[in-house]
Parts: sequence; structure tokens; C-alpha cells
Amino acid sequence: MSTHPRKKVTISLLIPFLVFILFFSTMIWQKYRSSHEVPVTPPQQNAESYRSITLFFVSDGTRLAREARKIDPCDNDTACLKRVLDELLNGPVGEFEEAVPEGTVVESVRMEGNVATIEFNHMFSDAMLSGSSAEMLAVYAVVDTVTVNFPQIQKVKIDIDGTKEVVLHHLDLSEPLLPDYSLEQVPSPDSGDTPSGVTTK
Repeated sequence: MSTHPRKKVTISLLIPFLVFILFFSTMIWQKYRSSHEVPVTPPQQNAESYRSITLFFVSDGTRLAREARKIDPCDNDTACLKRVLDELLNGPVGEFEEAVPEGTVVESVRMEGNVATIEFNHMFSDAMLSGSSAEMLAVYAVVDTVTVNFPQIQKVKIDIDGTKEVVLHHLDLSEPLLPDYSLEQVPSPDSGDTPSGVTTK
């Protein structure tokens, strides 16, 4: 009596069983391997994801002082300039005083070559504290903030509500201004120096 039919039946049953065992063993091995692998740390936002900026505020009511801050990255320099100025208008987070009059708003910014043009609303002049010192500190807080954060900018033009020939009570802003970092120094009692690029009335 031949046993070939039984062998065929046995083999036909054994093959799916072996396939199942192989598949199941593979699943167990993958699970074991994944449980013992060192987990990958998700990417974190590092310091390079932020832009470090320097803002100028008033210290002791007599001079400018620098305050460091970080902002989110910007799409382009013009957008970054607007964001930097908005941070300046938000005021200091430390012990310094605001330099720019409260209520001032940046209407527009423009960068052409080495000159940046900033247009403020009327509060920049209307809410300005009286005195040439207050005007210089407010104006140069803006100018120095722009030039120190954007090295390609050498001069800053300040317009107010579309008026390009701006003249404050003591300062003529009709022309672009160079930065003046000497305003960070404690002024000498007998110093009568006028910041570079400024015409006094």
C-alpha cells in the first residue's frame, strides 16, 4: 500500500504552518529589537532658530544702554527690521526706560542700499518729551538699533505720517542720520557736543 498521498497531505499542511511560525517569529524579533533600541530624540529648536538682537533704551534718563533680546527668524531683512522696531517700541524688559514716546507705531519700513527709511505715526513727535536731550535719545535709540542689527545699513531716515522733511523742536530729521554710539557714555557736565549728522534748531 503506497504512502505517497499521506506524505503529500502532511507536506501541504506543514508548509503553511512553517510560514506562520516564520512570520510570527519575525514579528517577535522586530518588537524585541524596537524595545531595546535607543529612542531618537525629537528635534528641538536650538539657539540658531532665533535671531539675537540689540535694542537701545534710556538709562538714568541721560544716556542710551543696550538690551539683548531674541526674536523668531524672519523671511527677509525688511520683515526683520519691522520686527526689531516693534520690539523697541514694546519697551525694555529690564531696568531701563523707554526711549521712544509711548503710542508710537511703525507705519512702514524700507531698505534701499545702505539707507533704511522708517515712517512712524504722529505720536513720535507729538508725544516727545520736551528738551533736546529727550529728542536725541529717542531718535538715536531708533538709529542705533537699526544700524547695530543691520550692518549693511549706514544711515537711517525718519519720516512721520508721510512727512519727509521732519523737524522736531530741536532736531532736523530731514536728512538720513548716521549712528552715534557715543550716547551710551555718561555725558560730561560741560559737554555741549551734538551727535553726528544732526542739525539743531
